[in-house]
Amino acid sequence: MIHQTWKKPNPYLVPGMQVRGKWNRNVYIIKRKLGEGAIGAVYLCETGNGKQAALKISDKGSSITTEVNVLKAMKKAQEKNLGPYLLDVDDLVMNQRERYSFYVMEYIQGETLPNFIKQNGSAWIGVFMLQLLDDLDKLHQSGWVFGDLKTENLLIEKSPARIRWIDVGGTTKVGRAIKEYTEFYDRGYWEVGSRRAEASYDLFSFVMVFLNIYYPKRFEKKKNTRQQLFRKIDAVRALQPYNDCLKKAVTGKYQSSAQMRREISTVIYKAQKDGEYTKGEGIYAVESVGIFFVAIIYYLGSVFLF
Repeated sequence: MIHQTWKKPNPYLVPGMQVRGKWNRNVYIIKRKLGEGAIGAVYLCETGNGKQAALKISDKGSSITTEVNVLKAMKKAQEKNLGPYLLDVDDLVMNQRERYSFYVMEYIQGETLPNFIKQNGSAWIGVFMLQLLDDLDKLHQSGWVFGDLKTENLLIEKSPARIRWIDVGGTTKVGRAIKEYTEFYDRGYWEVGSRRAEASYDLFSFVMVFLNIYYPKRFEKKKNTRQQLFRKIDAVRALQPYNDCLKKAVTGKYQSSAQMRREISTVIYKAQKDGEYTKGEGIYAVESVGIFFVAIIYYLGSVFLF
């Protein structure tokens, strides 16, 4: 369930249609619709130089402006963009009466997180936890909270494998009320915290992202939600190394993403040092020792680079 819905009808964009910006006069050829959310609709398009891009369009000009500011803040926060990089911002005037705001961004191609884990094994969980926590920390340091963090808003790019964000529509200034959320990932829905935009809000959603990998149909809320979530975490063997960290995030014990990242890094390092990661039916059922060392390399890189 989305907290807000886009109440006005979408502009009528169909494959082959040309979108020309009113101010910058750049032309984009619509290829197909990629999705629709609370703020607007996103289309795959072709730019003037023949490259693919994603075009997001809405009748809510202020919301588009906010998203553009988020993308700019993300670019400043890290050399490699946290979200898609921004290409253009403009308006579309249709029939001399309707005006829509749009922006064009990088089209990120990749695989969903659940599919990647299914194909490559749960040993990648620690790698992606560290990556996502690094990215969230950079975002939070910039004064923003992701807000609508969910599996659908993440893709795994390959060569090398890395999590990328594909929709920043729910991103909210720290301290304000979360403007867009999806119930399964929302701590307010689970009655374990408020909808105030703070690091701990994103960290709760972080837990639900990784639970969703192993509960693809999700699950409904029952009484004593905190214990229900704890039981769901305990039931997933691949998440056992991180149980304590995930439960602390559910209950809002972390003050920052960096704090959680340090503890998960310690868990991974200690497990390797103790020799608890083994091939096959090991204590943590890691499916490939080689993949585990990717996590160690990432851990060491995060210590020295961030």
